[in-house]
Amino acid sequence: MQIKVFLDKKVVVTQVKGGSKLNDRQRGSLIGLGLRGIGSSSNLNCDSSTMGMIKKVEHIVKISLA
Repeated sequence: MQIKVFLDKKVVVTQVKGGSKLNDRQRGSLIGLGLRGIGSSSNLNCDSSTMGMIKKVEHIVKISLA
């Protein structure tokens, strides 16, 4: 699914995989999104900075509309 569909909307970001083997930038993006571990989720307003963090870790998270 295209990530641009979620721009300027409320989204729920859920972590579905572990982050132990990520590099520092990806791990920082997970923390910035408010995700702490597998199964944790966060409600966010989707703007350009949030989209950049989601793009860094899109292979680990699931995105859905709130």
